[in-house]
Amino acid sequence: MTDAEHIVDRLSRQHIETQSWGYVSTGTRFKVYNTPGTPRDVHEKIDDAALVHRLTGVAPTVALHIPWDRVDDYAALAGYAQEQGVRIGSISPNLFQDDAYRLGSLTSEDAAVRKQATAHVRECVDIMTAVGSDRLSMWIADGTNYPGQGSFRRRRRHLEDGLRDAYEALPGHAEMILEYKFFEPAFYHTDIADWGQSLTLCEALGERARVLVDIGHHALGVNIEHIVATLLDRGRLGGFDLNSKKYGDDDLFVGAINPQETFLIALELVSAEDDADAAVSAAARSILYKIDQCAMIEDKIPAMIRSVTAMQTAFAKALLVDRDALDRRRVEGDVVGANEIVNDAFETDVRPLLARVRDRLGVPADPLAAYRESGEQERRNAERVGTPAGW
Repeated sequence: MTDAEHIVDRLSRQHIETQSWGYVSTGTRFKVYNTPGTPRDVHEKIDDAALVHRLTGVAPTVALHIPWDRVDDYAALAGYAQEQGVRIGSISPNLFQDDAYRLGSLTSEDAAVRKQATAHVRECVDIMTAVGSDRLSMWIADGTNYPGQGSFRRRRRHLEDGLRDAYEALPGHAEMILEYKFFEPAFYHTDIADWGQSLTLCEALGERARVLVDIGHHALGVNIEHIVATLLDRGRLGGFDLNSKKYGDDDLFVGAINPQETFLIALELVSAEDDADAAVSAAARSILYKIDQCAMIEDKIPAMIRSVTAMQTAFAKALLVDRDALDRRRVEGDVVGANEIVNDAFETDVRPLLARVRDRLGVPADPLAAYRESGEQERRNAERVGTPAGW
């Protein structure tokens, strides 16, 4: 197999998950914008995710958020997804939208609120079993806005108790992936503010708890690829929420602001997949890649296609890096030469390579152009009349 054939083969097996909420009405903190053709329920969200998969060939699963995607029969919903050509992916409990969570969910001082939050997470674990999901994706929005508002250590103990309850309820094949965010919606402190806090919680829970890295959840200038490498080496990187940022947690589509950062993260990941340590390699190959973007002003399906293809581009360029030559430059102390090898791959036009990948997958060479020419948006605009789904 030639190098190009190896890369085509690797990219043909790529798996990128889209989120159901990425297809609905969204906006800013001040206004949610409703647009024609927006899904009205979870079935139509799945329809849109299935269309993205048919056009790209690498997005076979769709993540659900509960209660946004709550239905009476989850087995039937999983069957519906399969009929459309996709599967239900990770399940996320929303521990931020109930009035009871104003002062915290799993970390609340009120035992009744903590019990409510724990019961909701347990509900999501049951949903995982019903739909065949293997990942519980947890983001805890808890935190405080003012000094003195809460006890850091007591909140941490409550949080560990709630997460342990969820972890012990997981099906035997499933994992918990635990997200972090250094600010928002709380502004003085967040209970899981960075990757180290998430990591220590995961280590306390067990082997099937891993860290989820949201690209937008870092202060400006943070070296995310360094965080990724550290978590990979410890076997504790569980997944990504993929997006772009300019200032804060902007949730822009992937590669919109700093595509080189996406490429450098991908380089760490493909290097770990080929690591001589079998445990590192296996952990790297099981990572969840999930699009997590808020299409505030852009059309939803084109934005999702744009993010999926941006991830394909980043990985294609990362796979072009001559890692043997790169290691030689590193050992020799050739700083400029090492950087040149990485930069040459980043500047390579991989569109012809991706066209070969899409030909193998039997999808359009240009998924975004194919969508625009398909009439699918116009059909959705005409058929989806009524109240759209949204926040």
